[in-house]
Amino acid sequence: MAAAPAAAGSGAGRGRRAAATVAAWGGWGGRPRPGNILLQLRQGQLTGRGLARAVQFTETFLTERDKQSKWSGIPQLLLKLYATSHLHSDFVECQNILKEISPLLSMEAMAFVTEERKLTQETTYPNTYIFDLFGGVDLLVEILMRPTISIRGQKLKISDEMSKDCLSILYNTCVCTEGVTKRLAEKNDFVIFLFTLMTSKKTFLQTATLIEDILGVKKEMIRLDEVPNLSSLVSNFDQQQLANFCRILAVTISEMDTGNDDKHTLLAKNAQQKKSLSLGPSAAEINQAALLSIPGFVERLCKLATRKVSESTGTASFLQELEEWYTWLDNALVLDALMRVANEESEHNQGASEENGLPHTSTRTQLPQSMKIMHEIMYKLEVLYVLCVLLMGRQRNQVHRMIAEFKLIPGLNNLFDKLIWRKHSASALVLHGHNQNCDCSPDITLKIQFLRLLQSFSDHHENKYLLLNNQELNELSAISLKANIPEVEAVLNTDRSLVCDGKRGLLTRLLQVMKKEPAESSFRFWQARAVESFLRGTTSYADQMFLLKRGLLEHILYCIVDSECKSRDVLQSYFDLLGELMKFNVDAFKRFNKYINTDAKFQVFLKQINSSLVDSNMLVRCVTLSLDRFENQVDMKVAEVLSECRLLAYISQVPTQMSFLFRLINIIHVQTLTQENVSCLNTSLVILMLARRKERLPLYLRLLQRMEHSKKYPGFLLNNFHNLLRFWQQHYLHKDKDSTCLENSSCISFSYWKETVSILLNPDRQSPSALVSYIEEPYMDIDRDFTEE
Repeated sequence: MAAAPAAAGSGAGRGRRAAATVAAWGGWGGRPRPGNILLQLRQGQLTGRGLARAVQFTETFLTERDKQSKWSGIPQLLLKLYATSHLHSDFVECQNILKEISPLLSMEAMAFVTEERKLTQETTYPNTYIFDLFGGVDLLVEILMRPTISIRGQKLKISDEMSKDCLSILYNTCVCTEGVTKRLAEKNDFVIFLFTLMTSKKTFLQTATLIEDILGVKKEMIRLDEVPNLSSLVSNFDQQQLANFCRILAVTISEMDTGNDDKHTLLAKNAQQKKSLSLGPSAAEINQAALLSIPGFVERLCKLATRKVSESTGTASFLQELEEWYTWLDNALVLDALMRVANEESEHNQGASEENGLPHTSTRTQLPQSMKIMHEIMYKLEVLYVLCVLLMGRQRNQVHRMIAEFKLIPGLNNLFDKLIWRKHSASALVLHGHNQNCDCSPDITLKIQFLRLLQSFSDHHENKYLLLNNQELNELSAISLKANIPEVEAVLNTDRSLVCDGKRGLLTRLLQVMKKEPAESSFRFWQARAVESFLRGTTSYADQMFLLKRGLLEHILYCIVDSECKSRDVLQSYFDLLGELMKFNVDAFKRFNKYINTDAKFQVFLKQINSSLVDSNMLVRCVTLSLDRFENQVDMKVAEVLSECRLLAYISQVPTQMSFLFRLINIIHVQTLTQENVSCLNTSLVILMLARRKERLPLYLRLLQRMEHSKKYPGFLLNNFHNLLRFWQQHYLHKDKDSTCLENSSCISFSYWKETVSILLNPDRQSPSALVSYIEEPYMDIDRDFTEE
């Protein structure tokens, strides 16, 4: 007999009586041909016709066939399960049968997940595959949903223990047999029903784990407002259940493919936005609104995110939960890791105690604390993710207000050293199949999620000053006073009762660990992004000086120049941060010149900038804008910097600006514009806007034309730029686009941006500032349709 397929396909098989499938059976008087049974069952699943369940065979036939095929008696057990699970059954015998089936599948699933696949390799047809092929999955779905059926006005009931067994078997089948999870995901009524099973603590963990797997493959996002009594369900969760529920929420509130957001072309995103406007809010947005309408929801998340390990679940209930976890494969692997580390801790403490002549603590005592730390890390991961997504959603201001009110930031500040950025042993906790430096390590993932939250919290929002403590806020005020400039209004408006406490605020703590981070660390990118978000928006001299006084500029330059950083992502984040830190700040340029004090260092710095303008163009923009402002100021300190700073002297040269301008336009095209590289287009516009201010725009366009000709490709650059500017108008002049980011980053009014683009796109070939005046007729290609359906 040919080997069975590795996995079952999609399409739920429907139960059919034997009489209805006689035509599908070949052979002797309706008896199925043994060699074709599994093939016919597979076909029945795909088509919904023919053989689909064990009930369509006699027990005698199944028993005989089992002797040859080694099906572990699963078809016979399913036959009995079908007979004992009818509507009028008391389900006692049904539960006994489930107890027989469960270990047959759980052992196989454990072997499958841990990659110890000897069991599945030795068996021609794995138990989970046979269970599904003979209709086991569909039968368990029917059994679980019996409470939705009413007989004479009374709804049927099944015990929590029986539900738990059904869920366990379904989960194990999903783990081992491809296609089962997708088939369950297609049963929307079943998915919605599963949420109701989370009302019981006995079935909560199993239900949540199965729902998480199902939602992970579901094509269409589920709508939480369709879940019966969602508000009551969530409000009745204890903190432990709520933390686990966040794993499900992570799937339901995130827009599809947000992980690759920067890689999607703006053309595609604009087309999707137009489509979304006609369809109304997305499912993710509806789900976010549904959660925010639940009383106390955000407050409870903040408490979970900021509670200390000592405040979490008591040891007894915690160990009871871990015992339940052990039946769930992914969590059992975490438990294995915890057991290993706890034993290492115990051995270390025992050795130390013997050396000191002190009584040692037993493994039993040591184990819970290690477990509780990892337990809390795993919880906080999910909670921080949900808060981060809500912070980036449509109700951002509402979430910001609640997060501030419930003191999330000072709470995280208090956890920074002991949990978030804690020092741990060389035997750091890692998941099965991963290593300590893997991004999947819970410790590492928690740090990254924490940094992403800080980035979302600080970005263009006045609540960013909650990252400081009272003393640091006073320092900002003193900086403004000394510089004889007005205090930032947001600093004056900050509620001092909601800021960080202790000797250092969260931003200062972040700077400290940032400067100690190894050169190859994956955290550098996220740390730089989090600090940069604090500086984004309207440029604040006080904010810049606060960070400059803590050595941030020197640290960045060390990483770019002296450590010769190779990571493009890290370099981009450091260039962006450096640009925000130096923009319009004379003191920053003085510090730069003091650090980059030799031609050799300066050449290394320029090499890094020129190696990828997509990564460094924001710095080029900030330096260009700063140069323009300094040249229009009458001040001895500014004049000194202008005469001494290598970077300003380099950028001030027209050939340098033209080189940047040519390359910025050349590396992007309308079809390849993304959120990541559209900054190149805006930087090229900044250079031309400043040229326009000085009435040098025609000169710059003429020089671009000459550079085209020198490359032997007349028209290729200016045609491309013309198309880019047409797209710019479509993109930025759309009514839902916020232009304040362009204004804040450049200190140039958006009206001037629009005017400059219009002048460049002027169709009059007699205009000295129009692009078409510099494209020769034979090479004209400015009306290309770049729309994307």
